[in-house]
Amino acid sequence: YTEAWDADKTSIHVMPDTPTILLAKANAANVSHKLYIQAWEEAKKKGYDLRADAIPIQSAKASRDIASDYKYKETHEKEKGHYIGCRTAQEDPKLSWAARAMLLQNDRIYRKAYHDSKAQVHIPVDAMSVQAAKECQTLVSDIDYRQYLHQWTCLPDQNDVIHARKAYDLQSDNVYKSDLEWLRGIGWLTEGSVDVVKAKKAQELLNERLYRTRPEEMKFTSITDAPDVVQAKINALQMSDVR
Repeated sequence: YTEAWDADKTSIHVMPDTPTILLAKANAANVSHKLYIQAWEEAKKKGYDLRADAIPIQSAKASRDIASDYKYKETHEKEKGHYIGCRTAQEDPKLSWAARAMLLQNDRIYRKAYHDSKAQVHIPVDAMSVQAAKECQTLVSDIDYRQYLHQWTCLPDQNDVIHARKAYDLQSDNVYKSDLEWLRGIGWLTEGSVDVVKAKKAQELLNERLYRTRPEEMKFTSITDAPDVVQAKINALQMSDVR
């Protein structure tokens, strides 16, 4: 039953540029996890340099300080107003517990017995316990355990380094305000500014005295025998109620 199919399987050849093959390759590239994280892996290899005055760092520090102060005073704020005074500190259970805890945590009292007895004990350097302790210290030592890799060095004229420096300069508050430092302490008069000149021009345009000239201020002599003057006199005589 399958003899003919097994014989045909070895003779079938599919061209690599068929739509089905191209679609399968595109789907494989879309679902590939290696290609998905390739840009992130390359960015991690380049390294980064985050300044202490960057905006995210300043925001994180401020948030940390606010949260730390809130957690530190949380118990005090809850117990405020619920405390009942005692005559002595020994009668207060909380003060007694705090004194006991302080006594247990006191480093001087904790090490007093050791300092009293350390000069009375002698251990040979070749003892089995000492040798075992040295070997255990070597095994758990962080210096021997870690093998630091070489430090990556980036050329200063690389495009990504130049771009990162420009980005840090734009985000840095000190660099952002550096061009205003030379203005500090310098006085400035409004005379000659754009707003003052604009106001003066507007005042000149709206000034009635400069816009219009009064007739009595104009020096001229009218001709009495001009045609328009003679016609005006005739019209005045004809329209006069007195005449």
